[in-house]
Amino acid sequence: MNHFKRIIASALVACSMLALVGCGAKEEAPAASAPAASAPAASAPAASTPAEAASYKLGMGVVLSTASSKENLAQVDATVAVVVVDEAGKIAQCRIDVAQNKMDITGGAVDTALTFKTKMELGADYGMAGIVDNNGDGVMLEWDAQAKAFEEYVVGKTAAEVSAIETQEAGGHLIAVDEALLSAGCSMQITDFIEAVAKACEDKFAVEFQADEFTLGVAAVSEASESTAASADADGVAKLYSEFGASVVGADGKILAALNDATQPKISFDTNGAILGADYKGTKRELGEAYGMVAYGAAIAEWDAQSAAFSAYTTGKTAAEVRAIETKTNDHGYAVPADETLYASCTMQITGMMEVIARAADYAR
Repeated sequence: MNHFKRIIASALVACSMLALVGCGAKEEAPAASAPAASAPAASAPAASTPAEAASYKLGMGVVLSTASSKENLAQVDATVAVVVVDEAGKIAQCRIDVAQNKMDITGGAVDTALTFKTKMELGADYGMAGIVDNNGDGVMLEWDAQAKAFEEYVVGKTAAEVSAIETQEAGGHLIAVDEALLSAGCSMQITDFIEAVAKACEDKFAVEFQADEFTLGVAAVSEASESTAASADADGVAKLYSEFGASVVGADGKILAALNDATQPKISFDTNGAILGADYKGTKRELGEAYGMVAYGAAIAEWDAQSAAFSAYTTGKTAAEVRAIETKTNDHGYAVPADETLYASCTMQITGMMEVIARAADYAR
């Protein structure tokens, strides 16, 4: 009997041990019914990186002539072109204007209070529309419309391709050969356009910027306040000076890039209003060290460098903010930057540059 009890007890212990082993196996092994961690769906797109804005360069070119001056008239024709070129050197946008400044010098007199408008600013008042064109077979569009047709025509072209635009003589003018440009309405002389745009494309002072969306503007501001009348003792001098500005404007109305330049042509004449000669050697940027601010005026830097510093300072500002840049009067009576950071690199008069860059931003299209 005791032997039988021992057998039963042993059997019960064995069953208990098997049960415990079975339970232990279930706790330690991975749960077969638990779902595995799901992998990312193969079709799900990876997180996108914002595309970098395209890179461009802003350049300016000026072509100036005093050849239209004649007895009793001093005249300066300055064609300015500004371009934005892409990384391939092709024109993305182009803007053109002309500062055609005239002064009556009859009897050797001058008018220092003269004010001027550019051809683009004159618009319909320029008076070209309706005149028989240079081909003699139609009437012309207004100057501003013809200039805009040329601006569109050069988009996509390089400097070399612009320089290679063919012209033909018609009515004493060199007009386009390409029927596409003629049919777009540009039948006036285009040689200065070609030269100014090509110069702008190859501008060594060009500034870089990045943008997805932008507009471009150009402006010119001219005055004659430093002109002097002729007398028995001295020739008269018509000083028809101009400042030029270019502004690239972003979608938010702020300037992305800017440039400015200036010309100081001088036309001399006698008391009879006869033209004696003209003096013009290039724009202030083109003259570089030859302009002489450092050599003769002990300036901190030459005009071209100070001009570039000011243009760079306007980036990120609206036209209104550029006009509101604070100035102070220096010992020579010039309105110079009040901002010490700007003054460290630009100590010359800035009011003209302020206005022409702001106006260019206003005109951006």
